[in-house]
Amino acid sequence: MQFTLTYSGELKANGNSTHKHAIRREFHSQLLMLWEQIPLSQCRYWFDGTNPKSEIDLNRNVKSFRFVPLISPSVHAICELSIFLLKPESPGSVITQAGDIDNRLKTLFDALRVPTDNEIPKDAKPALDEDPFFCLLEDDALISRIEVDTDRLLKRTEKSTDVHLDIRVLTRPTQIRIGNRVSGSLVLLS
Repeated sequence: MQFTLTYSGELKANGNSTHKHAIRREFHSQLLMLWEQIPLSQCRYWFDGTNPKSEIDLNRNVKSFRFVPLISPSVHAICELSIFLLKPESPGSVITQAGDIDNRLKTLFDALRVPTDNEIPKDAKPALDEDPFFCLLEDDALISRIEVDTDRLLKRTEKSTDVHLDIRVLTRPTQIRIGNRVSGSLVLLS
């Protein structure tokens, strides 16, 4: 399966839990729409409890949130990311006023995955449409390949840390089993 996530806003190097959670919320709304479409709409029983015989349970409870990752060992999946990062600086500027690109990408990867307890802001509570709260990854170790292209963002920004991201996600199976084309992970991956 292949799809694209987008983000426009601030992307700080070494972002704190509040910053990462704000970015995570942007991706949640897009992943919510993805789970409402085929083939994922046929797999909602992986987290909604409608099929108690399912071997797959994607619910990950952290504090008051119920996170549901799309890419998880439970569905035998990994992913490749192709990131197009537009920033208000000259193309090729890897170390910038806004922070070096590897620390900005670390903030992004943390926002794409299910957080740990200390990565959720103290007073954060799920909004009405955030139960479940959809994430791309259970763990960022499930990213098998990363490609990053940068270019200049040609619009005025309030902060030097503002970016526009197009993140192309390509899912890959880690295990193929007879019968899982219908009932398991290849529904997601084919």
